[in-house]
Amino acid sequence: MALLINDLCINCDVCAPACPNTAISQGEVIYEIDPARCTECVGHFDEPQCQVVCPVECIELDPAHNETQQQLEEKLRGLLNESLG
Repeated sequence: MALLINDLCINCDVCAPACPNTAISQGEVIYEIDPARCTECVGHFDEPQCQVVCPVECIELDPAHNETQQQLEEKLRGLLNESLG
């Protein structure tokens, strides 16, 4: 699953730099996670780094983007190919 940032976000800006896939950006009101870029840090870390650094625990699984481990790995490969080419 991709992750999402809920309305408890305090806009502290610690999550965006922690994301290895640059999936997090400032939205109109709070930070947002691009589900097309979020791999839950699969291939980079054992756990999502945005959740690790978030001081208010406002980052949760996005039920609208249910993905298997294999799908997350395939998404990561696509992102890596995109950056190479």
